[in-house]
Amino acid sequence: MPARRRQAGVGDNVSHSHRRTRRRWSPGIRHRRSWLPAEGRAVRPALSAKAVKTVDRLGIEAAVVRNRDSTDGHLRGLITS
Repeated sequence: MPARRRQAGVGDNVSHSHRRTRRRWSPGIRHRRSWLPAEGRAVRPALSAKAVKTVDRLGIEAAVVRNRDSTDGHLRGLITS
């Protein structure tokens, strides 16, 4: 279950002499295991740090319901089935 809408950032490393080399910043993706009592199974979605905080605040059940009702936002892709 990929965490959608999170892409790698790109930019430059700038040295002391101001030479620029291209680099990329990886998104803060975390795998978090959660138990879904309603479905009787565990899920391990890849979530952004913001989505992890949202799941902590709402609870996994409410986050799944919110995710299934919504087509956008940082919880997209939380539970696919």
